[in-house]
Amino acid sequence: MTNDELAALVDTSNEWIVQRTGIRQRHIAADGEFCSDLATRAAERALADAGVAASEVDLVIVATATPDNTFPATAARVQANLGMTRGASFDVQAVCSGFVYGLAVADNFIKAGQAKTIVLIGAETFSRILDWNDRGTCVLFGDGAGALVLRAAPYGDDRDRGVLSTHLHSDGRQYGILYVDGGPSTTGTAGYLRMQGKEVFKLAVQNLADVVDEALAANKLTGRDVDWLVPHQANRRIIDSMGRKLGLSREKVVVTVDRHANTSAASIPLALADAVADGRIQPGHLVLMEAMGGGLTWAAGLVRW
Repeated sequence: MTNDELAALVDTSNEWIVQRTGIRQRHIAADGEFCSDLATRAAERALADAGVAASEVDLVIVATATPDNTFPATAARVQANLGMTRGASFDVQAVCSGFVYGLAVADNFIKAGQAKTIVLIGAETFSRILDWNDRGTCVLFGDGAGALVLRAAPYGDDRDRGVLSTHLHSDGRQYGILYVDGGPSTTGTAGYLRMQGKEVFKLAVQNLADVVDEALAANKLTGRDVDWLVPHQANRRIIDSMGRKLGLSREKVVVTVDRHANTSAASIPLALADAVADGRIQPGHLVLMEAMGGGLTWAAGLVRW
């Protein structure tokens, strides 16, 4: 859905959206196409790229704020769709930070020896929780899914590759500035997304800067060591701010917000998929991921590809 197509539904314009967000289009799931469908497609592609069979997977983690149903977990449906008859599956809910939260969970499962092969998916159908009369929110979001395969490896010559560290934070005092005004326990309906945009923007810039510093300091690195910044794709101005903080040229910041809009937990894996597919991210590169979402939650993950 292009901005011009959206402008036919709500009082907005391509120029207004691009100037404030950098978004030019977004994708909308088809009628009858669910979060689990998007997640399954992403998982299948990731497994094929990795040369890993679904029968080898111990654990499926789906980061999502828009599950198919209240329960069971969307991950359970993905597990069935993949033909898996072993292992476990569950969802992680940290809204836009969900993929990095899921990365932390997957990394720790592997470190603890509880899983050897994990499919981590970020998948969202935010179009289902948007108020299409609210131009302040409906122009910002899209649907999509992306996935990673993580595997345990011997601690040897490649010991500096893989997940170096993850850093998770939340502040429930900010619950009311980015939320959905519904749920099974409150209204009995799914509700619509509500956001205080200026407040979210201000806190995003500060919190993301802090968690990026935390990740680099934990690994005794600086911004100059980072090969690629793969940020949550919420707003081009926030993305540019993080790139400047790290001293990275625009060419070293992976940006898909113009084509995908904000796909919440799916935005980082979608951006990773683009940058790996076109050859930008190569083995050995240091990749920094960061995100902030409702809760408020914010997180960063540092990986050696």
